[in-house]
Amino acid sequence: MNEVIDDAGLLAAELLARRWLPRKHPRVRRALIEADMWQAVQERLAQVGLRLIDNIYADHICVALLRNAESAVFGEAGLNANNNLELPRDAVSLLVVLWSLIVLPKRERQSARASTSNGDIQEEMFNSDKPLPSAATVSPVVSYKALLADFGTQLGKKTRMDGNLKRLETNGFILRRGDDIIEGPLLDLLLDYDSLAPRILDGALGDVLTRVKSQEAEMPEVQDEEKGA
Repeated sequence: MNEVIDDAGLLAAELLARRWLPRKHPRVRRALIEADMWQAVQERLAQVGLRLIDNIYADHICVALLRNAESAVFGEAGLNANNNLELPRDAVSLLVVLWSLIVLPKRERQSARASTSNGDIQEEMFNSDKPLPSAATVSPVVSYKALLADFGTQLGKKTRMDGNLKRLETNGFILRRGDDIIEGPLLDLLLDYDSLAPRILDGALGDVLTRVKSQEAEMPEVQDEEKGA
């Protein structure tokens, strides 16, 4: 039996098969522009207990369980766990550290560049909103060696951290490029910025992030001194 599948059905199927899709994907772009298609995809996914997850600060979209389906799928034990991906606690801690080092500065850069772009066109006769800078252009790169030096002792040292980094990469939270750790498709989609950011910035990790930012700010000066020498 051959049935023609419309674009909403195809997008829902592709999300289920691939787990996430880039915002530049033709059907994703159409769904983000056309409210009717977006609603149609949401309705298709809702029939199997899922919903679309979109974030203007991220370069991808994905799917997640509807709240009222979580208890049926995971049960009470799963809902009371610290995560639904069966990540060990130190992997979750590593995820929060990487989220803090990548997503928080990225959001700051995106907002700053968007404000600058709007300021640059204040005097134009036909003003128009500039698009938010993509995550790929402003997302920080975390050095594996620096991460190991700063957090290795707290997060299980090298062998344990390597295993957890692999878990996070497999689940789409990060990508590895040699010694570099960069934002994965799901890092800024599946972690709640509004609830997580205040806890981090007002907690002990906020002091660590402040120190890291000050070290990064000093790096160009050190490099200039080395060139002068």
